[in-house]
Amino acid sequence: MEKGNLSIHSENILPIIKKWLYADMDIFARELVSNGVDAITKLKKLSAFGEASHVPQDETYAVRVTADKANKQIRFSDNGIGMTADEIKEYINQIAFSGANAFMEKYKDLTEGDFIGHFGLGFYSAFMVADTVEIDTLSYAEGAEPVRWRCDGGIEYEMETGGRTERGTTITLHVNESGEEFLEEYKLRGILTKYCGFVPVPIFIGSEKEEKDDADDVIDAPPDEPSDEPSDEPSDTLDENGKPFSAAETKETPINDVNPLWLKAANECTDDEYKAFYRKVFSDFNEPLFWIHLNMDYPFRLKGILYFPKLKHDLEYIEGQVKLYNNQVYVADNIKEVIPEYLLLLKGVMDCPDLPLNVSRSFLQNDANVKKMSGYISRKVADKLNSLCSKDRETYNGYWDDIAPFIKYGCIKERDFYDKIKGSVLYKTTDGVYKTLAEFTEGMEEGKKIVFYVSNEQVQSQYIRMFKEQGQQAVLLGTNLDAPFISYLEMYEPEVKFNRIDADLTEALKDTEAAKETEGEAKQYEDLQAQFRKILSDEKLKVEVQPLKSEGVSSVILLSEQSRRMQEMSKMFGGSGMAMPGMFQDELTLVLNRNHNLVKILLVIKDEADRASDVDLMARHLYDLAMLSHKPLPTEQMTAFIERSNKLLEMAAGGTN
Repeated sequence: MEKGNLSIHSENILPIIKKWLYADMDIFARELVSNGVDAITKLKKLSAFGEASHVPQDETYAVRVTADKANKQIRFSDNGIGMTADEIKEYINQIAFSGANAFMEKYKDLTEGDFIGHFGLGFYSAFMVADTVEIDTLSYAEGAEPVRWRCDGGIEYEMETGGRTERGTTITLHVNESGEEFLEEYKLRGILTKYCGFVPVPIFIGSEKEEKDDADDVIDAPPDEPSDEPSDEPSDTLDENGKPFSAAETKETPINDVNPLWLKAANECTDDEYKAFYRKVFSDFNEPLFWIHLNMDYPFRLKGILYFPKLKHDLEYIEGQVKLYNNQVYVADNIKEVIPEYLLLLKGVMDCPDLPLNVSRSFLQNDANVKKMSGYISRKVADKLNSLCSKDRETYNGYWDDIAPFIKYGCIKERDFYDKIKGSVLYKTTDGVYKTLAEFTEGMEEGKKIVFYVSNEQVQSQYIRMFKEQGQQAVLLGTNLDAPFISYLEMYEPEVKFNRIDADLTEALKDTEAAKETEGEAKQYEDLQAQFRKILSDEKLKVEVQPLKSEGVSSVILLSEQSRRMQEMSKMFGGSGMAMPGMFQDELTLVLNRNHNLVKILLVIKDEADRASDVDLMARHLYDLAMLSHKPLPTEQMTAFIERSNKLLEMAAGGTN
């Protein structure tokens, strides 16, 4: 038996690794399975290079994870390259010495470096859940002797000749109290499915009892006394004693998909496969609208699928999920360094083998390729959307209401994306037609391109009716994103101005033929305006008497676009000290339609002393009617409006006056 010290500089290195290296305790399962996958990958490559000719070319490889709840042990077994005693000293005893890196350096001219491990620290994640860790291994090298290694988490280890008879490695964790939850097979299965659901080697999982029940004719030797009897059964992988077990014999199904859809070429995938993959990965049984298949090999490798999900409500877009993988091993969700922030609203998977991850694989190191990846993804999304818009406009129109939040948010967050996509940004009109900004403003005079928009179809219905009666259109911009989106659009497109439909009267709504007025009429209008301000007790209220083409509209309220935006900004920053609510008061304009009969009657009776109460009632009612089409009335004002309406009905029916 050989004893020695681990090659480290501090006796506290393992406690540090156990506590601080990884954010989540369950990472140990990912790391140990990844080591097994790397061991198999190395052996496959050596066999392909002709340096392991004695290994059968058609051998079936796998990694098995076994939970032994009774003995508080978890085992990770593979039939990969195995290790010699010298390799254990080099790769295990020297903390942070990466066997994957050493292998890639040796065969750098023959391998592309598609290994999972790079830092030489993954093995030590085992001590997060185990007090003692054992390794039983036998190298692929002809004439190699089996080795058993054991460490209790300190700086000392024990290493001796082992009893393993089949090539590969088994790592046994003697689980401590903090790791006992992982002895439950369902818990272990969930972790492995999360992290290793798409690794390129089959992963099998089971409990110790199932192992013995399913293959008791194979596993029949005590742990320390391996049988010398050869087995005629095919060896898919090995159990914890170094004896073969067969996945086919136990009729098991691997927990992972070794060939995920993103590895295939887009022209090899069917719509049904894309939809099935979406349901499997995201447990979302609503079909996605469409998807983008990413595939890039230079200057970095990136494959993946981005899905545009169908939204159920306006705020759901914040619940996106883009899963990031590294060599088919799950790393994290929504890593903003790689994925443009606005695309984190989507759902998808991305596999980036060239990511410069740190040792915990949870965060990215600074690297120029990261920005290139982000730019590539943004460009591919823009290309897909532009292609849909130009080649299949009808389908694209049908998608628009669902994808608009993604695109608008992307335009706000990233100018380059806006520049790429602006020709495919659609605006739904009050007639239900989808148009680009260029299509909507076509024919408008340069310098006077005013786009009227609706933020609330119900409240602003009177203005919409006035527009439709005159053959005018407005666009619908009523989501939470639209207020900042409009501001950004005006910054990007300075020749276009956006006005809400109740911000101003377009010339098309005015009766220009009836606009002329005599000096006497002008005096009447001024007197009526003054009466309204007095009755409503608001001397700052702007009142205009204008002829409108819509004779059915008696009065409307206008609030300038600039005033409303200042009010919205005041509310937004009310708690930050930048502005206080109420700082920007309403600068309302009440427009009385002198083509409407009620206004005509008011002009006649406004100076009759015995009709003063009627004038007061009608003035207040015309104002409230206009306000109702502008915004909901406050409680007291609404109560007064209802009481006044009842009184007017009584008067119309010949009751009291």
